Amino acid sequence: MALATVSALHRYPVKSMQGEQVELLHLTPGGALGDRTYAVVDTADGTVASAKYPRKWGALLGCRAAFLAEPRLDGPPAPVAVTLPDGRTLRSDEPGLDEALSALLGRSVTLSSDPAVGAEFEEQWPDIEGLAPQKFIDDTTVEHSEEGEAVSRIGTAGLAPGESFLDLAVLHLMTTATLGALSEAAPGSVFDPRRYRPNLLLDPPGGPGFVEDEWVGDTLAVGDARIIVTMPTMRCVMTTLAQEGFAEDRDTLRTIARMNRRTIPGMGTWACAGAYADVTTGGAVRVGDPVWAG
Repeated sequence: MALATVSALHRYPVKSMQGEQVELLHLTPGGALGDRTYAVVDTADGTVASAKYPRKWGALLGCRAAFLAEPRLDGPPAPVAVTLPDGRTLRSDEPGLDEALSALLGRSVTLSSDPAVGAEFEEQWPDIEGLAPQKFIDDTTVEHSEEGEAVSRIGTAGLAPGESFLDLAVLHLMTTATLGALSEAAPGSVFDPRRYRPNLLLDPPGGPGFVEDEWVGDTLAVGDARIIVTMPTMRCVMTTLAQEGFAEDRDTLRTIARMNRRTIPGMGTWACAGAYADVTTGGAVRVGDPVWAG
């Protein structure tokens, strides 16, 4: 019996913008092809813009990015079209996008596909008990938000090859079972998968539960690819922010911190939902594909 079925596939051409739901996704050792190929970068200090610091970069979540051609393993990155909150759509291969993004964010920025131009992003830590190890927060804090919450500066691609603008690992998966468990625990909150931005949304048989945690260390076969689940996904303030169709809600993150704190070897104990994975054998994955052990 299959462990799960692929319910949806997502890639995010520009970091912290809305992305694309696709029927087929190519997995490579560097992750989902086209995922976080681009990022908005502060021209003053090289900081990679991330909605994990909402006051500074949260407006990016109101933008949507889509490739104008299918990404390829070789050659330059495919250009993207960015639809801004005011409805305008601008192309990355034509003038005007950097100026429009700078106006939106209130600072000089540029859209880049070169991860070497920015090696760090910022992350705000909500005052939520059990969210993350306090020592990690203290050791990385560089300033405080207007609300008085710590803001860290963290290196990008912590466990990834560094060929794109990923925060930590190359692949992110989540199950409908986890979303169901959270929804049952906090029926007044919206646990939409868009809050969590998984590349693979998987639908396992059975009732709700944090199924992904049981897969850590396992190899999974999905479509033509093989992946190994490496660790639970640590959740952040970005998951609480408003998007089209649902409001800002920190109770979504409080619920995860209350229900599913996981100790990650060498990294401490975190509020987790979903899982990170490495790609051991590349290949195509399609909506509807079964997920098998081994």
